[in-house]
Amino acid sequence: MNTSANGNTLHAGVIGLGQIGGGVAICLARKQRPLAVYDVRPEAAGKLDGVPAPQSSPAEVARASDVVMIAVLNAEQARAVLEGPDGILAGAHPGLTLVLLSTISLDELRDIEALVRKKGIALLDCGVTGGPLADQGGLVCMIGGENGEVARVMPVLEDFSAEVHHMGQSGAGMATKIARNMIHFTVWRAGFEGAKLATRAGVDLGKFIDLVERASQNPGASVTTWMDADRVAGAERMTSDPRELRKMTLGLQQKDLDAARELADQR
Repeated sequence: MNTSANGNTLHAGVIGLGQIGGGVAICLARKQRPLAVYDVRPEAAGKLDGVPAPQSSPAEVARASDVVMIAVLNAEQARAVLEGPDGILAGAHPGLTLVLLSTISLDELRDIEALVRKKGIALLDCGVTGGPLADQGGLVCMIGGENGEVARVMPVLEDFSAEVHHMGQSGAGMATKIARNMIHFTVWRAGFEGAKLATRAGVDLGKFIDLVERASQNPGASVTTWMDADRVAGAERMTSDPRELRKMTLGLQQKDLDAARELADQR
């Protein structure tokens, strides 16, 4: 542990060595960041290139670290690695910062914050996406927390991330991840329904997928268009008044949805 060190020599810990945590640990090891890890499966680090043997407990990781990333499945598991005689909080020390990578509800986050605050240590909420690329440094991080604390640990975050976005104060990172997931999963469902509609009408699925992916490269087709149409490239070519653009598009959407319902009823 080296709490007085600058960001380049901060010691890092990772608890939970699944896809996300394992990838984070590999990246930190690759960057030669001083590293301590733990997983409930003692053998978990064995297949992770360059990652040291696990510590005996989360408390030992905390004692050895300035920044600890918690990469477990849910809030129940997060509390389990925090509490108890072998938990992170048992090994907490002044200057320790915890970075929660797990996606949990905001109510659960507040409960965990209250638990951590009693020990006088900092907790940053950090939603992540890009799990399959975690071991390649491909994570995109959405972090919430006090400016100074985020800046202090930023060198560690950058060691394992493609991008780090500081979204605001405590809770902002988790809220961003939840909202982003809502969009993402809804689009997946819409894609599934659209493909069913097309294939039932006799359209080749492969051709349909190719077409949709090509069309999605058009900025006007992006799901973000209607979050703020003023920011969308090309929208001004349709009309100079964003309100008229929204009104016109709503009419087109209604027409096309009616046509989709008719097509579904025919099959």
